[in-house]
Amino acid sequence: MTTAQAFATVAIIAVATLLTRVLPFLVFPAHRKTPAVISYLGKTLPYAVTGMLVVYCLKDTSLIEPPYGLAEMLGIVAVTGLYLWRHNTLLAIAGGTALYMVLLQLVF
Repeated sequence: MTTAQAFATVAIIAVATLLTRVLPFLVFPAHRKTPAVISYLGKTLPYAVTGMLVVYCLKDTSLIEPPYGLAEMLGIVAVTGLYLWRHNTLLAIAGGTALYMVLLQLVF
């Protein structure tokens, strides 16, 4: 990749990122009421996406072969427990991921 190609790639990515940040404010200015469907999607989509990510992450887990999904189960319990304990999403995700990776690398 030449310098010109690299610069063009970075410029295109920067413009696309800026547009995705600015476009909602242009489409829905502050003086206009946000449509009900957009408000509904804003409330429901985070839960739907989270559920879909959990299903995707667990799709290849075998419950009939050792270790019977134990590492995954303990990771989920750790994420849930840490979140309920501290109400900190970043801590819960980082702690659960760290436990899962330690279990995979050192135990199972």
